[in-house]
Order: sequence, then C-alpha cells, then structure tokens
Amino acid sequence: MRASLKISTGLLVCASIALLPLVFGTCLCFGTVFISPLEYLRDNPGLGVIIDLRSQRLLAGFIVGGSLAVSGAAYQAVLRNPLAEPFILGISGGAGLGAAISIAFGFTALGYLFLPFFSFLSALLVLSLVLVMARGAGSEYANNIMLSGVVAGTLCSSVLMFIISVLDNHKLNSVTWWMLGNLEQGNSALLHTTGIAAVAGAVILFHYGREINALTLGDEMAFYLGINSRMLLLAVLGIASLLTAAAVSISGIIGFVGLVIPHILRRLFGADHRRLFPLSFLYGGMFLMVCDTFAKTVLSPREIPVGVITSLVGGPFFIWLLNRKSARLGSGGDS
Repeated sequence: MRASLKISTGLLVCASIALLPLVFGTCLCFGTVFISPLEYLRDNPGLGVIIDLRSQRLLAGFIVGGSLAVSGAAYQAVLRNPLAEPFILGISGGAGLGAAISIAFGFTALGYLFLPFFSFLSALLVLSLVLVMARGAGSEYANNIMLSGVVAGTLCSSVLMFIISVLDNHKLNSVTWWMLGNLEQGNSALLHTTGIAAVAGAVILFHYGREINALTLGDEMAFYLGINSRMLLLAVLGIASLLTAAAVSISGIIGFVGLVIPHILRRLFGADHRRLFPLSFLYGGMFLMVCDTFAKTVLSPREIPVGVITSLVGGPFFIWLLNRKSARLGSGGDS
C-alpha cells in the first residue's frame, strides 16, 4: 500500500503558499553576486534594478515550473501512466517548434503575442497528430498516445534541427540558447499574459478534479459515474497542452519538471487531483526557481541553461521510475 500524509487540502495549500515567500526571498539573494538579505532592507537605490531583474526571472521560473508540473499531473492522470509528461509526450517539442519558427522568421518582432500563439498552435497540431496516430486502439488507446507522442516529438526535433541548420549566426544563437531553457525575460507583457493563461488552465483542471479522479480508475468507472471519458480525455489533453505552450513560450524547452514534481507529491499526499493540481503548481514553480538559482550560481559568472539542470535531475529519476514500473509488472502487483 502507498502511504500518504492525511492532511486537509486547504491546510496543505496554505502551508505551501506560506513557504513560497521564503523560497523566493532566498533565491533572490543569489546570482552573479550574492546579496545579503540585510542589504535589501537598506535604502540602496542601486539595488532596485537588480531586484527587478531577479524578481522577474524568478516569477518566470514560478510560472513555467507550475505550468509544466500541472500539465504533467494531468497527462499522467488521463493516460494512467506515471511516465507521461509534456517533454516525453512530444508536446513540449511541438510547442518549441512553433516558437522557434516564430523566432526564426521574425514574427516575434510583430508583437509579443505571436510567440505564445505559434507555441500553442504548434502544440495543438502535434497533439492532433498524436491522437490521429493513436486512434482505433481500443483499450490500448492511452498507451498508444504515449508511443505516438514519442514519435511526434522525434519528428518535431528533426524539423527543428533542419531549421537551425539553415539559420544565420544571430538567429542560430537566439534559437539554440532558447532551446536549452532560458528564464531571462525581456518582455513583461508576455510574462503576464502567459501567467494569466497558466493560472486559468490550472484552475480549470482543479475544477474537474473529481471527474479526473474517476477517470484514473478506468473508463468503466467513469461511465458509471456519468462521465464521457473520451471527451474528458481530449479536454484535459487540450488544457495541459495550453499550459505547456505557455511555459515553452516563456522559457524554451525545459524537460522533466512535469515528471518529477507530480510523482513526488502523489507519493507524499495521495492521488486526489483536487489536491494534486494546486500543489503541483506551487511546488513545480518553487522547484524551477531553485533549479534556475543553482544554474546561475554553480559556475558563476558563467551560467548553465536551466534545462540542463532539470534534465540532470529528471533523467535519473525517469530511469528509476521506469525500472520501478518494470519490476512491479514483473512481480505482478504494486508494493
């Protein structure tokens, strides 16, 4: 049996919200130069610019991490597979391809909304491709979506590599650095717009938490409760893809946040998605803020792309999950 902490959802969320300023304030102190918390309390006009830059970057990390974690929890729920997440399913790759096209062909210069628009449009196209490839699979529909997502992600990577190969040096540097994951923000309007979209998507998924809980028990249970499992699956996949596109349009492709955070929270606090979605948003955001702070400071003054840090954390975690699932299937049950 899996052990989980029996604490009310409201108390857990409130405690997590109370933890957020502590994590934010600690991360705010670190960068190319360490700034003591006491310095922030003094009247030093020179710190204003540094505080604004670091705060905006931390806010971007919180939005991106929260969006990826919630979308990962949603994918894992409706596909009933703990290995599902935006990066592995190819949705991040699709959104990244759309954003790269927007950057490479200069659409971003026409307005800040073109980047999230191309990201979401490309993510939806990839999701549609995945669903078409997985159709007609019957009881194996969810598993076929996983396999089709891997194929679609590979195709997107190939197209993206082709685009990179024909770019000039200036655009090549921009797209390559963006692909590795970068939370440095130059457009606060983009950050606010995508942040609103991310919060709205998370709230909608929370609203359907009961129905998603039923869907995780199987299509038959969902049918007896009056839930159209196929329509709910498509709706959740669409909303999760919106969250992924919002994250990718801010930061580029950052993998494994949607895998690590929901799984840890599910093990600690249970699989009720009315609890899991808000906690995933909060802890996913804090996790990425910490990863980005580490990326800025470990080789200071040089900076590591935050996507490299999350991959170094998430890669071994994914292998552990995969081996654990294989061992459980081999033993014929859950431990």
